[in-house]
Amino acid sequence: MTVAQAVVEYLSKQYTVDSIGGQDFRERLIPGTFGIFGHGNVAGVGQALKQYQQLDQTIMPYYQGRNEQAQAHQAVGYARHTRRRQTFAISTSIGPGSSNLLTGAALATTNRLPVLLLPSDTFATRAADPVLQQLERPEAYDITVNDAFRPLSKFFDRVSRPEQLFSAFHHGLRVLTDPAETGAVTISLPQDVQAEALDVPEEFLAEREWRIRRPDADDEDIRRAAEAIRAAKRPLIIAGGGVLYAYANEELAKFVELTGIPVGNTQAGVGVLPWDHKFSLGAIGSTGTTAANAIAAEADLIIGIGTRYEDFTTASRTAFQNPDVKFININVAAIDAYKHGTSLPIVADARKALVKLNQALGGYRIGADLEQRIANEKTRWNATVDAAFDTRFTPLPAQNEIIGATSRAMDAQDVVICAAGSLPGDLHKMWRVRDPFGYHVEYAYSCMGYEIPGGLGVKRAALAEAAKGGAQRDVVVMVGDGSYLMMHTELVTAVAERIKLIVVLIQNHGYASIGSLSESLGSQRFGTQYRALDEEHHSFDDGDRLPVDLALNAESLGVKVIRIEPGEKVIAELEQAIRDAKAAPERGGPIVIHVESDPLLDAPSSESWWDVPVSQVSELDSTKQAFQTYADHKSRQRKLLG
Repeated sequence: MTVAQAVVEYLSKQYTVDSIGGQDFRERLIPGTFGIFGHGNVAGVGQALKQYQQLDQTIMPYYQGRNEQAQAHQAVGYARHTRRRQTFAISTSIGPGSSNLLTGAALATTNRLPVLLLPSDTFATRAADPVLQQLERPEAYDITVNDAFRPLSKFFDRVSRPEQLFSAFHHGLRVLTDPAETGAVTISLPQDVQAEALDVPEEFLAEREWRIRRPDADDEDIRRAAEAIRAAKRPLIIAGGGVLYAYANEELAKFVELTGIPVGNTQAGVGVLPWDHKFSLGAIGSTGTTAANAIAAEADLIIGIGTRYEDFTTASRTAFQNPDVKFININVAAIDAYKHGTSLPIVADARKALVKLNQALGGYRIGADLEQRIANEKTRWNATVDAAFDTRFTPLPAQNEIIGATSRAMDAQDVVICAAGSLPGDLHKMWRVRDPFGYHVEYAYSCMGYEIPGGLGVKRAALAEAAKGGAQRDVVVMVGDGSYLMMHTELVTAVAERIKLIVVLIQNHGYASIGSLSESLGSQRFGTQYRALDEEHHSFDDGDRLPVDLALNAESLGVKVIRIEPGEKVIAELEQAIRDAKAAPERGGPIVIHVESDPLLDAPSSESWWDVPVSQVSELDSTKQAFQTYADHKSRQRKLLG
């Protein structure tokens, strides 16, 4: 058989095996392959997929896509919803087809989510040299565009000879299924090698199980952690995505109900507790709630569970102002457990560590004063969100009102999707999550354009979940016009497969997030509005709004579109439109709901900060004022968290 045929059959036989609380799971690791075929893979992986489709379509289902980067985003969305037990493979042609995957690789690795990338490469034999779309480096002739994947991948290999196939895929899948190491796994396949024949050992094509390793916590680490918790007066938990990937949310609920320790969550950690849980403070950090940030400022012990502590979480190391604050970091990845000079790193699975801590902390509970403070701060923040969601009866609503309407129209088990712009921050602080799978915001890489393909990947996973008797979930993508324009083409994929993806498209005529950021930094929203060029001043800031009709654009792709016209009833009509979309047939295709908003109406303040440097000298008064504010915040920044 050819190398490509061996790859396809091999991938069809790989399974992840997992055990959670005595319950065993066995899932097919690669349930399908995406591919756009050109020279490089058309006669290799493309031929193999076609051959197996004719022999038995269940061996390796093939899915089309319109952009290689978007295919990677679909795989990542699928992987996150399946809690990293499954992902897709993506095959590309050489040159631009391969390099289109680079952003997808960076996103997957940054988010610690598995995706298998199979970019084609130039001839290993160099029989035809240079080929069309080949990058030539005169000082290093063995470098191709695929070498750009090396710093973006958790594993990279190039199969330059057919015999290398076996070790490349064995080690690649080892990384793909390792919770501590996972990310983009890239195996470069030269176009001539893909089509070359070899004898394949039967054991290579036999079924193989990859057990997800969930390391237990060291007993001495647990003893020291319990001792530190017992000594703390104002402890706080920061829960990240690792809690969800470890299926530790139920154990976390037991822990907080036993101890009374409150929980603030990262973007990836939304859903670890329902929003109205007594000890849930909601989002923490730069896009956090005032409740979580107020408690964090006074905390003397931070218990990080499954978080990588990016700068939004720590408010750029200003969130924790108690001079005696200490950190316990529980994480399956050592890099995150040891991050920021933590005093007690625990390298372990989140659920297993919590089980041991629950056993070790019998009788401990926070003081009544802290419990009352938690209740007061939650009440204050909930009132703030209620006011933000309240309809103002203006022709153009605030984004807050749109979020409130979307939340009210969705069921508890439905999933909201977002990634970039002002929406992720607003959703993080205000979205009232009710289900552990109900919130999916890609904010580790904050990649514009992720929303629609990522949402499509989540919907694929949700359909597979429902087919196995699981929850019936609608997937609602919330996306601004800037991110929509980056990568809306996967709507065509949803049309082709009749996948019901609900898209709330918010038109605000520019980049709302960086516009607000620019204004706060003294740069007056420069270059952030969609305006016609004022040629006299060479400015895009003051010209006429562009006559772009994104609703018509979506209609031209074959999508059903519901237009919400500006007016006093816009929020009520939006809420009804989402309910109507939810009631549409499951295999009826995507639905886009178009609504305009006022980008100058901000979300409630998090009473926090994010470190984005401001020019130290300037001719602009606005920049001078912004720098003084920046310097004031900078004075509160800690060098290490400790």
